[in-house]
Amino acid sequence: MESFAVVIPAYNEAATIRALVERTLEQQLPVIVVDDGSEDQTAAQLQDLPVTLLQNTQNAGKASALRKGFEAALQQGVDGIITLDGDGQHRPEDIPRFIEASREHPGKIIIGSRLHDREQIPPRRYYANRFANFWIAWASGMPLLDSQSGFRLYPASLLSDMELDTSPERGFVFESEVIIEAGWRGVGVHNIPIPALYDEAMRPSHFRSVLDILRITRMVAGRLLSRGMHLPGLYNALFRQPS
Repeated sequence: MESFAVVIPAYNEAATIRALVERTLEQQLPVIVVDDGSEDQTAAQLQDLPVTLLQNTQNAGKASALRKGFEAALQQGVDGIITLDGDGQHRPEDIPRFIEASREHPGKIIIGSRLHDREQIPPRRYYANRFANFWIAWASGMPLLDSQSGFRLYPASLLSDMELDTSPERGFVFESEVIIEAGWRGVGVHNIPIPALYDEAMRPSHFRSVLDILRITRMVAGRLLSRGMHLPGLYNALFRQPS
């Protein structure tokens, strides 16, 4: 039987993290929470829960938090690692759907796609994601539906020897670069629809639409230049249908 672990990066998520983790634990999987230098009571909310709690002494960015969580999960010898955000935008109850999709599409990254639920997404976020989708699809050579979704299932074999920059400014760049690296290694993506959950009571997103998209675009440009603009990837992005 395949085994899976859940990694949740968290930064100042005291309002949502406990309920989210409790719901995640109901899925009967090991849960690893990485408290990325939170300045609130994020860690205190989890002290009595049966999770692996890792803590950064200061905020190091989402890339570093994910990398730390991946390493802890890989040490457990799992076959797949599921990630979801700590702010309540993802439903842990959808985790079985990711595992089922992984078994139907072995070796692929499974990404939860929200952009079909356009009316629920703030317009600025929607268009920023569409813009990022095109560039990341081009660089990876794979058509994508939601390159910015943090709800994913990664094959452990992909992450075990992947060395990418996880410096603080690479926060949201990292998840995009993982997709590109996967495409270059011949690892595909399969998309499953998930609801777009944007509640007015949620804290403001850590994703800064303009700055983070600029950083992602700069990373993608470097990747494309290293491959002579990767014209087959452009064709796939424009004309292939996402899986």
